[in-house]
Amino acid sequence: MSHKKGITRRSLIKSAGVASIITVAGPAVIGVSAKAQRKKLRILRWKNFVPASETWFNDVFIKQWGESNDVDVRVTNVGLGDINKLAMAEAQAGQGHDLVLFVSPRAALEDHVIDHKEIIEECEARFGSARSFVDKSCFNPKTGKYHGFAESFYPSMVTYRKDHWSAVGKVPNTWDDIRKGGRAIKLLHNAPVGFSIGPEHNSEHTLRALLYSFGSYVQDSDSRVALDSNNTREALIFAKALFEEAMDKEVLSWGPSSNNQFMLAGNGNLTVDTMSIIRAAENKQLPVNESLSLTTIPQGPHGRIGPIFGLNTFVIWKFAQNKETAKKFLIDYIGRFQESFLSGGFQNMPVYPQSVTNFEKLVKEDPARPGRYQPLLEVFDTATNVGYPGFSNAAIDETMGAGIIPRMFASVVTGSSTAEQATRDAVKQIEPIFKKWRSAGKI
Repeated sequence: MSHKKGITRRSLIKSAGVASIITVAGPAVIGVSAKAQRKKLRILRWKNFVPASETWFNDVFIKQWGESNDVDVRVTNVGLGDINKLAMAEAQAGQGHDLVLFVSPRAALEDHVIDHKEIIEECEARFGSARSFVDKSCFNPKTGKYHGFAESFYPSMVTYRKDHWSAVGKVPNTWDDIRKGGRAIKLLHNAPVGFSIGPEHNSEHTLRALLYSFGSYVQDSDSRVALDSNNTREALIFAKALFEEAMDKEVLSWGPSSNNQFMLAGNGNLTVDTMSIIRAAENKQLPVNESLSLTTIPQGPHGRIGPIFGLNTFVIWKFAQNKETAKKFLIDYIGRFQESFLSGGFQNMPVYPQSVTNFEKLVKEDPARPGRYQPLLEVFDTATNVGYPGFSNAAIDETMGAGIIPRMFASVVTGSSTAEQATRDAVKQIEPIFKKWRSAGKI
């Protein structure tokens, strides 16, 4: 990590532990208090889409860590769609949980959280330097502050029907392959390409992968709005052709789980997601399981690159009641990350390389089907952050929350705007956001 000036060793915390936790689907928590004098650690988490990973965290790690550290840990699990608004309410109120887990960094909350530098330094001393996209995601070079602590990431992958693609003699290696092969498969099997063009998390990352591969970026390396370019317009024109030739209009209203349902039901030939679809097909022994394959993010005219699909990022509030306990908790969690990695079926990928031993061997020899997950070994060469080529700053955070990029694409693929007009409209919405955060001294 290029912004730290050395490792600070210290007794980072006094203890921590857990009474007991039961996960729930909504924003409620069930816990059994232990001794009144025990320290307490309160955690707000988005509910992981991998049930086995959630079970390990809540029913194994939390309980064991709490007992060994004499801390009463309580976890509130909420849906992905609720985490941001609940966390914002806590930030505004100045009270709530000690720790919050987001599916992506929240640079806009920088003033409400501690500097997580010492936690990152300690983890790097023990488990190796974090991936470069983590630093680009969680560090603000303007203020010199780490506004979050990344614990794992979800790589962007292509999940496709190998039987359908073999039938038309193609593989989805490039975006142009997806357009041409997708069109042929849709005509032959009535199975379209599908990825969200709606205002939701999956869409934000997939469409940025398309933009990046065409050499288009929301900002440049100096945090200046850079979307108004011929590369952006070329990406939009391509997306319109792909939509018209190989997709269905339903993608315009898709939600976070729509592409999973689309592929698991056998209705589609390809989508962009994490590896969760194949794992779900395996676990549920669905008929489509044998036909599904994984590959890397598609290559475009400017290379094979895309933002990770999610970066699980903890923050410790400035108003947290037990900051030191929270710090120790995060360091100890990374110390047991191998269990998280295995319990989640590789879906929670390691941020710190030495936190998982025998990574390559485990991936290559997965018992479900040896070799099936080998494309995971290539993701470190193609993965980047959502603010690439700059940092994932507060302006990028707000731009994502506003859904500007999906709306830009939707207006073009439906024919309501030209690529030129849609680009200008998006820039008009983005520039005031950057101006606001630049004035605030955050970029």
